[in-house]
Amino acid sequence: MTKKKNSTRMHPIRQKITEKQQQSLLHSTLAHQQTIHITFHLQSSPYSPMEFTTTTISFSLLLFLFSPSSASPSLTDRYIHRYSPLLQSPQQQYLDPTHPPSLPALAPCAVLPLFSHSFADTYGRPPFSAPYSPPLNCTSLYWSHILLSLSFSSSGDQYDRVAAVWLGPAEILRTSTAEPTEAGIFWRVLKDVTRYSSLFRRPHNISMMLENIVNDEFTGTYHVNASLYFYTQFCNDTTTSETETPIHADLVLPISNVNDSSSGFWFRVHSSSELHSANVRIPTNAYRAVLELYVSAHSNDEFWYSNPPDSYIKENNLTTRRGNGPFRQVCAMVDGRTVGSVVPFPVVFTGGINPLFWEPVVAIGAFDLPSYSLDVTPFLGLMLDGESHQIGLRVSDSISFWLVDANLHLWLDWESSSVTAELTRYEAVPVSVRLKSKFKNLNGSFKIKARSKHHFSGWVNSSFGNLTTDVTHKMKFKHSVVFLNDGNYKKVGMKAKMKMDVKKIKEGEESALSHKVQKYKFPLLCVTSVLAGENNTYTSTTNLSHAFFKETSTHSGERVVDSRILKDKQVANGWMLVEDHSVLSGSAGTEQVYQYNDNGTDCYTRTVSARDGLLILDLSTKECESDILKAVS
Repeated sequence: MTKKKNSTRMHPIRQKITEKQQQSLLHSTLAHQQTIHITFHLQSSPYSPMEFTTTTISFSLLLFLFSPSSASPSLTDRYIHRYSPLLQSPQQQYLDPTHPPSLPALAPCAVLPLFSHSFADTYGRPPFSAPYSPPLNCTSLYWSHILLSLSFSSSGDQYDRVAAVWLGPAEILRTSTAEPTEAGIFWRVLKDVTRYSSLFRRPHNISMMLENIVNDEFTGTYHVNASLYFYTQFCNDTTTSETETPIHADLVLPISNVNDSSSGFWFRVHSSSELHSANVRIPTNAYRAVLELYVSAHSNDEFWYSNPPDSYIKENNLTTRRGNGPFRQVCAMVDGRTVGSVVPFPVVFTGGINPLFWEPVVAIGAFDLPSYSLDVTPFLGLMLDGESHQIGLRVSDSISFWLVDANLHLWLDWESSSVTAELTRYEAVPVSVRLKSKFKNLNGSFKIKARSKHHFSGWVNSSFGNLTTDVTHKMKFKHSVVFLNDGNYKKVGMKAKMKMDVKKIKEGEESALSHKVQKYKFPLLCVTSVLAGENNTYTSTTNLSHAFFKETSTHSGERVVDSRILKDKQVANGWMLVEDHSVLSGSAGTEQVYQYNDNGTDCYTRTVSARDGLLILDLSTKECESDILKAVS
């Protein structure tokens, strides 16, 4: 049986507190840890950096649950983990069953070590930085693939952290850590970073932020080894067939905190009134622009999708700061104009909701948080004057705190020193939010419906011709929260849908030169029930279902030139016996189906199942059956 010491659960840092402080922070997040042990085997191509061996692995996590309290039984999320279903075992490896990067059959032309660094007592310190230069033995105007590899290891007593990697001040990865055991843990993050090729052609500093505390109580240090793998073999066309436009941008401009990077290059958003921005000067020969957003929620807004309205908190005299309701939207702006928005996928960090769920399979997106792309080409007509322009980010209805930044990807017309452009249509209707609430004391229900639609058009006259880009964003959001049994029963249901439609129309032609449609769906259902027991104990039972669905299709005339579908779904259920803030025993199981289909040629399906810390099923296939993606619809 493993015992962990009390600490507050905060992101990106956790701090030691006393018993008296714990009582005053009754409605804040608490740490709760679990250690498990499994054995499994992963292997891959001999020319791929994804080489694993049969290994025993361990996993410790934090718990977000609801415990009974006279003030608010459903808003407390402070726990100490004192239960391990398996005996202590050697160093363990964590599992994230995503699609392996598609790499050439030949070996990389260069493997470039970036840094090896130990993140010990790093709280309040600037990001770690190391110099980067392009590989001398693999210089190329075009790399077909660039793969970032991060290997993590840690041992001792420590909590999960949020982390990011920047090339210069441009973010290329948002991730989070797992929690170590005395025996030690390790895992690996692999990400295709080819989209940042233009940045990798020049020397930069590569920086990583991972705030950590190490002292007599919290002993875990995170050791990180980072490397890059460069490939030059052409696996796919390097240009889009419609316009001969390079797939990857010629220039990437960071929208980040370059003026004060002592706490990382990301912006910290503490309220919805804050607008964080960077001033950029756009080259006058830019003909295409895409804004990529990185976002993550922490502290009082980490579980924003379960936050009650402020009216519920006020009427029940609760002291929790986790309010403002369960709707959030990340908005991007150019010179004060809204240019797009997204409802972010609610990533559960490795200590979230129920620690027994994520053993040994972590939650969707925890090791590689998704970024979101907005086509802002219609707004080039406002920015090609050679002057400085403000690109800003805000999070609607947010409370403290969010970490956000962005990258502006630009494609340049090398046949011209300047192009002409004009914004011809701008419709950005404010988001419509409807809230219905009905409650008496701690029981009640809250329903939110939100929707928004943006429509932008603009033309750019370059050496490719006069092309009009027509962009439509649609968002629908439905959410409900139900409290019963004096708040000891809580049901959270969410359905978020987004559709981004981009048409390229050439002057003088009726049909669209290209038509790209991107659809997102983020369903979530979480039900928690708390039952009082003997000797100041209670049993908490939780059922969770959440998923990340993304579908992208591109048409040229009547012909489909690109079609990609990703469906990633997890279902988990379990119970925990809790005394005060300590988990004494429990049982949980998790099932996950990950499915990816790229044009019916590059397919990957993986099904995993875990029960009480053991991986009991792990099946994968690269078959592209016609109905392979219907299983989790």
